[in-house]
Amino acid sequence: MELTLKSARRFIDEIPAPLAVVGVWGGELSEEGQKLDGKHRKALTHTMHELHFKGEFGETLLIPLATRRSEEEGPGFALLFGLGKKRGVSLETVRRAGARLVQEIARLGFKEAVTETFLAEKFGKQEASYALAEGALLGSYSWNKYKTSSPTSKRGEKLRLWLARASGPAVDRAEMVAEAVNYARDLVNEPPNILTPAELARRAAEMAQELGLGVEIWDERQIQQAGMGAFYGVAQGSANPPRFIQLTYKPQTPASRVIALVGKGLTFDTGGYSLKPSESQITMKSDMAGAAAVLGAMRAVARLQPQVEVRAYIAAAENMISGTAYRVSDVLTSLSGKTIEILNTDAEGRLTLADAITYADRQGAEAIVELSTLTGACVVALGEKVAGLFANDARWGREVQEAAERAGEKVWPLPMEEEYLEALKSTTADLKNTHGRSRAGGAITAALFLGEFTEKPLVHLDIAGPAYTEKSHALGPAGGTGFGVRTLVELLGV
Repeated sequence: MELTLKSARRFIDEIPAPLAVVGVWGGELSEEGQKLDGKHRKALTHTMHELHFKGEFGETLLIPLATRRSEEEGPGFALLFGLGKKRGVSLETVRRAGARLVQEIARLGFKEAVTETFLAEKFGKQEASYALAEGALLGSYSWNKYKTSSPTSKRGEKLRLWLARASGPAVDRAEMVAEAVNYARDLVNEPPNILTPAELARRAAEMAQELGLGVEIWDERQIQQAGMGAFYGVAQGSANPPRFIQLTYKPQTPASRVIALVGKGLTFDTGGYSLKPSESQITMKSDMAGAAAVLGAMRAVARLQPQVEVRAYIAAAENMISGTAYRVSDVLTSLSGKTIEILNTDAEGRLTLADAITYADRQGAEAIVELSTLTGACVVALGEKVAGLFANDARWGREVQEAAERAGEKVWPLPMEEEYLEALKSTTADLKNTHGRSRAGGAITAALFLGEFTEKPLVHLDIAGPAYTEKSHALGPAGGTGFGVRTLVELLGV
């Protein structure tokens, strides 16, 4: 389904759309619904009470208004849309309502509708317009690129949604951000035989050239020559060679600061010789979701043009098994010069990220945000809806956390307990890539490992839980969620 959003100054009668959407919350018509002309307001209120429609969140009731004789006579149907109880309502309620609404309109078969901007009087026109538009655009996402036939699919349908009294700039920004999130979703959903490291690099370069970003792609020879031994060690077992992707955005006026974004780019992860069970490999095409989030954020940055210089770094590779693959007990030399003893080849992401973080530091980043589907331990701790936030600098950590809260993405701070560093010390090398057979504190020790490769303010977001879902969720279908894009956009002030 392709969704087009339009702003409209009036509501119901003046908009030539067959369907008008009216919010219901707290068991009553919304403030916008209360402003309707007496005829419509009374009819909707009467029907709602007669049918005991309470307006639980996402609940809908379709009501015929009149028989239209022409397209100019206003809507023929009203859709009462439940916003739930007044207590605890938030902008996330509006965002989720937008997603649920477009799905319901498409299910009913309408191709055009007008809706009030839910809860605009409570949260402000601009904020409510942005949340509603973003939710609608995210909720309309679908992934069926490789389906050759689907009789029940609505792939070819287009839906035009008029947002009454919406703030134009807010809707425009929402379209740019949602498009960036959906771009990241597309990358995560691609099968791994298509989205190899080289293909990920090609798409990143294509996007950069389209939007005027600086771009540099290193092949396997350049990666080795640069001294990225930890990254290359992970990549060396695959027939698909690695790529190191670098994108740069510079504002037209002097930048207020320089921020680096680092994303884990494992386009497929078998676990290497520490082989994952078959069931655990099913979702491993999503092990590059951190990279997808960074590329999506750069797409939004290029269009929204903040006053911050933004540099993106992705070490793209596959973790495979072959005669050239790295082994348990190997010792790798990282770009930083630190040596790493391998205790588990399935703890590969932190090795690729170590070199990417070192490089970002050396290139002059003032602060770094890194996103990765890094540990199952974080999923055990926080579940599938919440990302773990680890920071070596409290102020930078709060800044990222507050950006996530504004974006509506759930993160939770976890400690970088320095006493646990002892578990990463090796008798053979400078560090071990895991803390051995113990399963305790796995997400923390992974974060501590990354922290050994920069002295700059670093936030590590472990997005292993929310980056991918095997069932539909509030803002879209199963598959890649694009988690992290909206947080980065908020963080960069665009």
